[in-house]
Amino acid sequence: MRAVLIMVLVATPSLMLPHVSSDTTQIVALVALFAAALTFFEYASTYPGVVEFRDAPPFNRLRFLSLFATVLLLSTLVRGQSQPTTLTTFIEVLGSRLGEAIDVPYSPVRLVVLMLPEDMSYKHLQLVRTASGISYMISLLTLIAFVTSMRLIGWPARIGAFNVWINLPTFDPTRGGDVVGRLQRDARFNILLGILLPFLVPIAVKLASLAFAPVTLESPQTLIWTMTAWAFLPASLLMRGIAMSRIAGMIAEKRRQNHMAAEAELLPV
Repeated sequence: MRAVLIMVLVATPSLMLPHVSSDTTQIVALVALFAAALTFFEYASTYPGVVEFRDAPPFNRLRFLSLFATVLLLSTLVRGQSQPTTLTTFIEVLGSRLGEAIDVPYSPVRLVVLMLPEDMSYKHLQLVRTASGISYMISLLTLIAFVTSMRLIGWPARIGAFNVWINLPTFDPTRGGDVVGRLQRDARFNILLGILLPFLVPIAVKLASLAFAPVTLESPQTLIWTMTAWAFLPASLLMRGIAMSRIAGMIAEKRRQNHMAAEAELLPV
């Protein structure tokens, strides 16, 4: 089921957008099959691979829902530019309001609009701002949902024993140094990078356009996937940082309890 859902996610823009070329369809089908196979073997295998927090729901479920909602809404928005319906008009109006609300000086949405060429049409600028507003708002709601779930269900304590090897396959606890300190350091790095990335990416694209061809985002699929990645990756890094900080706190608390129990055993009766 996870593999099928990933396949649907990758193929959604090509299925919804009109006038998609056969070459694009073939490339998307190949990427969807590869992503589905990777997901299937990752979750079917006993040993961990590259997917983190594999056995710690709802971490990956929230990330998938966020990614799917962003791709679906942006695909509907872009489809409405050539085939408008009541639904596409509603999403465009809602996204436009979100974009206008977030489009303040020095905001990530403002930087995305400013990275486009100066001769870009006003209609396309509005479309990019609407898409960035929708994707950024979904990423914020995902973070709120994750933090809320941590408080309500006590994630990850109530899901059973947390296996660092299974859920953090890229983190080696035996590499050296205190595990708690390394987890806290990685957590701070991920949180800081997640906060700065929405600002750094538009600036980097603008600087690169001075030496190379300017980024216009006029291709529908390029617009959808660029805006999705721009909002999803920082939110994913923030979730990872918050989760690692939570795990570090759990390990430190467990050590403190064990230390207090050991001291209690040594006290004279």
